[in-house]
Amino acid sequence: MRVFITGAGGFVGGHLVHHLLSIPDLSLHAAVYEPSGKHPKLDHLPISQYELDLRSAGAVRVIIEAVRPDVILHLAAMADVGYSFINPWETLENNIVAQINLFQAIQTCKLDARILVVSSAEVYGAFGGDGFPLDENTPFRPNNPYSVSKVTQDMLALQYYLSNKMQTIRARPFNHIGPGQKRGFVASDFASQIAAIEAGQSEPVMYVGNLSAERDFTDVRDVVRAYQLLAAHGEPGEVYNVCSGKAYSMQYLLDTLMSYSTVEIEVRQDPTRMRPSDVPRRVGDYSALNRRTGWEPSIPFEQTLLDILNDWRGRLAEEVAASTPKTQE
Repeated sequence: MRVFITGAGGFVGGHLVHHLLSIPDLSLHAAVYEPSGKHPKLDHLPISQYELDLRSAGAVRVIIEAVRPDVILHLAAMADVGYSFINPWETLENNIVAQINLFQAIQTCKLDARILVVSSAEVYGAFGGDGFPLDENTPFRPNNPYSVSKVTQDMLALQYYLSNKMQTIRARPFNHIGPGQKRGFVASDFASQIAAIEAGQSEPVMYVGNLSAERDFTDVRDVVRAYQLLAAHGEPGEVYNVCSGKAYSMQYLLDTLMSYSTVEIEVRQDPTRMRPSDVPRRVGDYSALNRRTGWEPSIPFEQTLLDILNDWRGRLAEEVAASTPKTQE
């Protein structure tokens, strides 16, 4: 079975590739933005890479015709909410045009592939503050440009199913975290600061934003397992939340990470880290996903946080080793 992944070089895509490699009889193909040899997470793995700008309709069509995949997992997107406020059009153009080009190529090549489209729980926006879990029938209320782009991706997947009988399945992941995530996301930001302080690279001060907000966090390794199950068993035309069903405050997240630290750290609030239109609480309901595939989260939140911190400790140690001049014997 030929599986085509967009966004394979990213945080989630890298974890997805490793998960898929554990499944026999799959031939993996990946759309990457930079040429082969520029993706440390992929270059040593048995996966075919195709340098591709998904915003180019012609280039997408050529690759889809060459690969002719049986399953497509469309992860590629600009996913930085904060950046979407700074440059909304870049976020909208990238996320929407890429998906249209992919769908048009599939249609032109007359493929009957199963297609998983990764939307986002950001489409629910400000809903959830009443404490009730959000299910797939919760109305859209996008409150940032990124969430608007995801509403569009979500509805395009539904429209192509209704209009063209394309086998689209939609996933709406809530916050997902894990080893390998870049800075700009809360758990990774906190962990990288702690690791830098422990290594003596920063003063013993933790800079934070709003700690009262509560979010539904799932380990990325559980998330990619859900994606694989949905691609194999999800009902075309349907949408599924991917989440833990539990809400954790930023304060608890910070306190847990700080409990793993080997040094004393002072916490200071940084006004520049406050995000516009912040939603006080968001927690999801994954019962539809569970009923369809049997999936449920398996990695405890606290274990995920420890893994993230250890990952940053390792990254910083590698950076120090790489920058240390080697002595001649």
